[in-house]
Amino acid sequence: MRDPYDVLGVPKNASQEAIKSAFRKLAKKLHPDANKQDKKAAAKFAELNAAYEILGEEAKRKAFDRGEIDAEGKPRFQGFEGFGAGADARARGFGQGGFGQGGGFESFTFGPEGFQRSTGRGGFAGGIDDILKGMFGGGGRGEHFAADDSAQATPGRDVTGAVTISLNEAAKGTTRRVQLPSGKEIDAKIPAGLADGQTIRLKGQGLPGAGGHVGDALITVSIAPHPLFERDGANLRLQLPVSLYEAVLGAKVRVPTLEGAVELAIPRGTNSGRTFRLKGKGMPGKDGRGDLYATVRIMLPERSEAELEELMRQWRDQKPYDPRKDMD
Repeated sequence: MRDPYDVLGVPKNASQEAIKSAFRKLAKKLHPDANKQDKKAAAKFAELNAAYEILGEEAKRKAFDRGEIDAEGKPRFQGFEGFGAGADARARGFGQGGFGQGGGFESFTFGPEGFQRSTGRGGFAGGIDDILKGMFGGGGRGEHFAADDSAQATPGRDVTGAVTISLNEAAKGTTRRVQLPSGKEIDAKIPAGLADGQTIRLKGQGLPGAGGHVGDALITVSIAPHPLFERDGANLRLQLPVSLYEAVLGAKVRVPTLEGAVELAIPRGTNSGRTFRLKGKGMPGKDGRGDLYATVRIMLPERSEAELEELMRQWRDQKPYDPRKDMD
């Protein structure tokens, strides 16, 4: 995947607000619903969401900037702590012949639980080579220090993962391929109506423990911001632009929803800020489907019109009114 900064078109010193603004602008431009003839639209939008998943969260952004995760959010291999040389190695507990400070020894293993280090006292004839052999199952001399707990049944370990979906996918439910920290890829079925930041549990998809017990996979689902809708529980909110003459004279306007545009009658004399409720056009919820609330925003022409300005001057002089009279 490309560098997230390049995908969003922002410099590396951009503020979080600038990153959010860039995402919203590109999301509106690249959204598949607005590019139905472009076969690559879905892929471009997915790349945009993935980039914002990294840079939109300050903690993930810092981890990426430090090189701890890559552009897909996967951890980068940093090496094993403690394998320094000379004074650095001794400062981490390594002395001559693999001994720690005070004549103790350290042994290492690598398995489902990750990189493990244990310490003890006693004779230890081997060096780093033996430790490495013990780590990777080579029968090194240091292996006899590891305790054999295979007879003890231990619970499996849960693993975590994360995925970002669109608001449309959250409304309908979807299945997404998720890569876990262990490198394993699983298909996560995401139910309709899931909230942003909610976690789903996939039984038996974690790491195994002794005795056959297997942990679960805990997948945190993030919902990417939508260029038009804001979520409010099971309801959706939308800013609906209307022209001055539509507000004054009344009109029928098309309102976008997650299921396609519908027609809404705007009464004449509608003020900016008036909100209309479209029942059942929100998100699935525990008590049924939510509603869509469309709030009117009266928009003047993009270019100044001399006739409109003259009409407003006549209106001001002949029929003045004060919309702020109740604010005194």
